[in-house]
Amino acid sequence: MSEPGTKVKSVVEANAVSDAAIAAGLPRGKKGEVVDRSERVCVIGAGPAGLATARALARNGVLYDQFERSEDVGGVWDIDSEYSNMYESAHLISSKKSTQFDDFPLGEEVADYPCHRTILKYFRDFAREFGLYERIRFGASVEEVERQGEGWRVTLDTGEAFLYDAVCIANGHLNDPNWPQFEGEFEGEIFHSCDYRSADVFKGKRVLIVGAGNSGCDIAIDAVHQAVSVDLSMRRGYHIVPKYILGVPAADFGAGSGKVKMPMWLKQRVDTLLLRRIAPDPRKYGIPEPDHKLYESHPIVNSQLLYHLGHGDVKVRSNVSRFEGKTVHFVDGSQGEYDVVVMATGYKLTFPFLDTKYLPWRGGKAPQLYLNIFHPEEDDIFVMGLIESDGGGWQIRDWQAEAVARFLVARREDPRRAEAFRKLKRGPGPDTSGGVDFSKFERMAYYVRNAVYRERMQELIGWFERPLGRRD
Repeated sequence: MSEPGTKVKSVVEANAVSDAAIAAGLPRGKKGEVVDRSERVCVIGAGPAGLATARALARNGVLYDQFERSEDVGGVWDIDSEYSNMYESAHLISSKKSTQFDDFPLGEEVADYPCHRTILKYFRDFAREFGLYERIRFGASVEEVERQGEGWRVTLDTGEAFLYDAVCIANGHLNDPNWPQFEGEFEGEIFHSCDYRSADVFKGKRVLIVGAGNSGCDIAIDAVHQAVSVDLSMRRGYHIVPKYILGVPAADFGAGSGKVKMPMWLKQRVDTLLLRRIAPDPRKYGIPEPDHKLYESHPIVNSQLLYHLGHGDVKVRSNVSRFEGKTVHFVDGSQGEYDVVVMATGYKLTFPFLDTKYLPWRGGKAPQLYLNIFHPEEDDIFVMGLIESDGGGWQIRDWQAEAVARFLVARREDPRRAEAFRKLKRGPGPDTSGGVDFSKFERMAYYVRNAVYRERMQELIGWFERPLGRRD
């Protein structure tokens, strides 16, 4: 376990650090000074990926400090945090079984698709169970991370700065809302889905949701119960997966659970046929034919959308062409009058505290990292939780964290193994697509197939455990 850091004499000396942080011996400094913490690793963020990282470092004996800008753990799942984009009706869209940490399961009493408050409690229980709270400095926003010598200088919004041996970036990737540009100006109320909290804002109003991802569909269904009318603007068609298939959560059913092995081309055909058998044809309700195969883009996981479309509660619109007062024109030539427009248009992947030169973006929408974690050239900067998949949830984050911790230990104690891994991560990374073409959509830049990624991560962790051979 990590050891407490430098003690302080008084609250005044702490320079805006909380009493709790002082008592725990968390890092503190004074504006204009750089405090040497170079025997430690810095973890940025205390959401799912940050908590998994902290636990892995602790159990592998790696000293670390952790910064979280909110006042408690949980990341976006903390709806009461000013930094959260959570909304009141939000639930998991993957089942608890396919999302939970393997060694810290959600209770039997928890629903298959728990709400955000249940998930937040789960993360706080996790942090307490593994003694993670004592090493987190809350209310500490990282403003800048930059190279200094052989380490990294981490500067907080207080002006305090600390020098670390390595940095684990776990601030999440739902922080920078994507605002598509349309001609004209909307004169009603317009906001991004990141600012949506409850359907009260729609009461008595004509509502347009732009974007039909999972959040957009959730918000449209919320609006049905308060709004005068609800329209849902789609650029393209989507595959729609009900939350239950024959009474079983979709992610846990048959081939989706990983129990049935079949080549991807066959799985795509079988699962597509299954959806056609158990669910209505979305095209009957105005949803365009998908321009991609199942699994090539994240499906809409929702059991209520088609119901409300079928009852006329929600109307599908084509993509927005332009705004004119409260009139919205669509690319198919139609138009509508609205009081509220919600831009459910996703997020851009950014790390606001880190200059782009420190990660290998190579012109893409996501940095090109070995297994979505490791910089191919640098040994002391890691991106945690930069992954989406068809399952695996937080357990994937745990494997990522364990692999990083093992490498950090190897750097310190096993130079030969560390050098062998450097050669691995400099080369082409393993294919984690499982035969799925993710290249059609920018938002799929860091998507993997869960079963394949699971195998690759388990192989890597096993490699760190076994004796090195001549080929290593």
